[in-house]
Amino acid sequence: MIELKTEEQFALMREAGLIVRGALETLRGEVKDGVTTGGLDAIAEEYIRSHDAVPSFKGYGDPPFPAVICASVNHEVVHGIPGQTVVRDGDILSIDCGAIYQGWHGDAAITVGCGEIGPELAELLRVTEQSMWHGIAAIQDGKKLGEIGSAIQSYVRSQGPYGIVEGYGGHGIGTEMHMDPFVHNQRMLRDPGSRLRMRTGMALAIEPMLALGSKFTLVTDDQWTVVSRDGSPAAHFEQTVCLTEQGLWVTTAEDGGKAGLAPFGVAVHP
Repeated sequence: MIELKTEEQFALMREAGLIVRGALETLRGEVKDGVTTGGLDAIAEEYIRSHDAVPSFKGYGDPPFPAVICASVNHEVVHGIPGQTVVRDGDILSIDCGAIYQGWHGDAAITVGCGEIGPELAELLRVTEQSMWHGIAAIQDGKKLGEIGSAIQSYVRSQGPYGIVEGYGGHGIGTEMHMDPFVHNQRMLRDPGSRLRMRTGMALAIEPMLALGSKFTLVTDDQWTVVSRDGSPAAHFEQTVCLTEQGLWVTTAEDGGKAGLAPFGVAVHP
């Protein structure tokens, strides 16, 4: 079942999204040589709870995820568990964060360079983030869901031989963090779900993950952390996007998505 929302419900998702964005921007400013991922997690929890929201991730899944953010360093793609890991200059750190406000979810991710990072890593971050905006711009009432993955893949392939991580992707979001439909980050012509028509009232989390090397991954012994199989660095960006009658509303972006979507000429929620 696809959950369709009203404008009033989208407004609550916007509140959740702004809390997530505030937490992520706070953490961005704290990423510096010597910080621990556990320290960042504590900052995120304090921020979310002080804004009358509840962390989405803590206690989620089986085994229960033990933290508020996912903190994935270098070759860790997603779902890294915060702890004693120390972030050093030259590292890249993917931070995924979710919050629940009055029963509605926001979910977003950024990848941040610690200090000065190499040009190859900087380009990886740029391409990953821009591929996300290409995917978001493909969201339109009546279009097939697979257009999102096609847009992401087409852009990535135009930029270089990056590995588009397989087996992980975007998802519906609303009264739960993960809902139907699953959103692929590449063209999947034989997947029946990709033929689903998008409709006004849908909310989707769009989240491409790219690696400098292989698209294949492994899950570590903690049963959560996903790493690139060949050990290559990976990046992850995510936004929550609502398809409203007035246009796309990127509820986890401070400006609602206006800057990110400006090059595409798509209607954006005022």
